[in-house]
Amino acid sequence: MKVLILQASPRAKGNTAWMANVCKAAAEAAGHEVTLVDVSKKKIAGCLACEYCHGKGNGACIQKDDMQELYPLMAEAEVLVLAAPIYYFTLCAQIQAPIQRMYCVNKPANVKKMALLMSSYSPGVYSGAIAEYKDICNYWSVEDAGIVTAKNDEQKTDETKAKVEALIGNF
Repeated sequence: MKVLILQASPRAKGNTAWMANVCKAAAEAAGHEVTLVDVSKKKIAGCLACEYCHGKGNGACIQKDDMQELYPLMAEAEVLVLAAPIYYFTLCAQIQAPIQRMYCVNKPANVKKMALLMSSYSPGVYSGAIAEYKDICNYWSVEDAGIVTAKNDEQKTDETKAKVEALIGNF
C-alpha cells in the first residue's frame, strides 16, 4: 500500500518526529511504499474560503504554496498517517493547514485508512484532537487504523515504539 505520513512537529528530533520515523521504518519493513513529509517545514497557508476551487478552479486551490506538493501525494495515498504534537488540546497548526486545504478536493481520492500519532508533555490532553481525527475519518469514510499517544514519560520508549509498529498490521 502507499502510505503518506504527514509529520507536523517543528522539532526535527522531537517526540512526534520520532514516532513518525518509527512508523515509516516499520511500514517500509512490512513492504509498504512510504512517503514522509515534514509539513512543519512547508509554507502552507490556511484555506481562504474564497470558493475558487469549487468554481473557476474545478477542484484546484487558488493558492500556490507548498500544498501543491502534497495534493498529488494525498491523491495517491491509500493510508494517511497524521503525526502531530499536542500543544494546547487539539491538533497543532502545522497539521491543520494541510487538512483544511483538502477542502478543494473534498477528500483524498484513494485513502482507505488513517492513523494518528500524537505526543504531549501532559496526559489527558488528547480528546479534542482524537475527536477531530475521528470526525475526519467519518467524513472521508475511511477506516481508523489506530491511534498512539505518548505523554512525557512514554516518549521514545520501547513500549511506544511497539505500539507504533503494531499499527502497521492495520494497514
